[in-house]
Amino acid sequence: MIDYATWAAIGDGVAKHLTAAQLAVSLGLDVKTVRHWIGRPYAPRQAVRRSSKLDPFKGRIVGWLDAHPLSAQQVFQRLCDNGYGGGISIVKDYVRAIRPRPREAFLTLAFAPGEAAQVDWGLCRARHRPHYAESRTMPSRSRMPLHPLHSTTLSPF
Repeated sequence: MIDYATWAAIGDGVAKHLTAAQLAVSLGLDVKTVRHWIGRPYAPRQAVRRSSKLDPFKGRIVGWLDAHPLSAQQVFQRLCDNGYGGGISIVKDYVRAIRPRPREAFLTLAFAPGEAAQVDWGLCRARHRPHYAESRTMPSRSRMPLHPLHSTTLSPF
């Protein structure tokens, strides 16, 4: 099987009135291969879809995963109990393909300037005040620079 660039080179050689032997030498191919492709349209080799040992069990796997959040190993064990004779790697690949991706477990917060505040408690032993609270207003996503004196206040408790 030749690639598209080689097929195009054969077509260019035929347009320049080169013989099949001359084209074979210049392209490093056999003369029979060049003769075969002269005047034929390019058609890449079609991949044959092979059946899998897992194909008869795919409906069961989907049903099991809809009912319970099973791991691929648990699915494999159930398949072996039902007569499956294949390996675990194909089961893992199929379960990974049909199982939905987990969503990210965080919540993005957005506040208007001055709408929310953050308070952190701390202990300061260097000062004579034993406890303090630091409060900062949340700047949201605005591009306004915060002045350090306006954004932080200390209050003793």
